[in-house]
Amino acid sequence: MEPRSSGLQRLVREVAKFGTVGVAGIFVNLGVFNLVRHVSDLPVVRASIIATVVAIAFNYVGFRYWTYRDRDKGGRTKELTLFLFFSAIGLVIENGVLYAATYGFGWDSPLQSNVFKFVGIGVATLFRFWSYRTWVFRVQPAKEAESILVAESKKPHPEPEPKSQRVP
Repeated sequence: MEPRSSGLQRLVREVAKFGTVGVAGIFVNLGVFNLVRHVSDLPVVRASIIATVVAIAFNYVGFRYWTYRDRDKGGRTKELTLFLFFSAIGLVIENGVLYAATYGFGWDSPLQSNVFKFVGIGVATLFRFWSYRTWVFRVQPAKEAESILVAESKKPHPEPEPKSQRVP
């Protein structure tokens, strides 16, 4: 198998795992959002922010211990700080869409709120996937070096000249 295709397979597996955790996170996010809206009088965006924070915590556990479990585990404080930083940007993107729909266009029925919450999640997910894989859950340098060494070892190497044919 060519290194390129194995890299593509790894990316496909990564996207599938990210998507699985993400879909579960969407259910958590929408579930908490609707629960908070049902049991409290909080405005729609505040309820959404609470739901997003719960989903962020859920997703971190899923990403760290399943999607990116093979990634560098050193520097957990830095990892968590970056995760929270990029998640906060995602939170603003996600809830900015809901805010614009609710307060900018007056689309605030329960169905409309859920639709725009979902749209916001989708837009923010694109940003989160890029930022998490690029900055938060980085590939271990040892894995990269190992894959390069394996690829190099599979290349044909020229045979050394016999000693009798070498010029002194």
